Amino acid sequence: MALSDFIPQEGQTRIVDAIGAAERRTSGEIRVHIEPRCKLDDPYKRAVEVFNELKMYETRQRNGVLIYVAYDSHVFAIIGDCGINERVGSGFWNDEKDMLADYLRRGDAAGGLCKVIEQIGDRLSDYFPWTEDDVNEQSDEISYKE
Repeated sequence: MALSDFIPQEGQTRIVDAIGAAERRTSGEIRVHIEPRCKLDDPYKRAVEVFNELKMYETRQRNGVLIYVAYDSHVFAIIGDCGINERVGSGFWNDEKDMLADYLRRGDAAGGLCKVIEQIGDRLSDYFPWTEDDVNEQSDEISYKE
């Protein structure tokens, strides 16, 4: 199944636009990675692998966030870099995870990802507000791997 079978092009555009809008409020970097199957037993460990493959640790403030979805495996994870994790508690992502799970169960992946991206942007802006010298350090495009 291609990415467009899981999220049609219009939904992909909405997700990229949501990332751009969120990043206009924060210096944090948000990425979405989608693949059909989780290659590991633990989606969190796979998300860490993808985080490293995408070199998301290469941000000035170590404030990258990855939303990882493996649609055929019916799993996902949301992880943040050490700059975020030093400032927030372990439950920081729980509301977003619960919300995304609900949207995915209803078959609205694009809607769920957009809403979660919006909320992550809001929360990141509390810790990493946007500044005049902010540079987009990571691609806003969805990364996808067969």
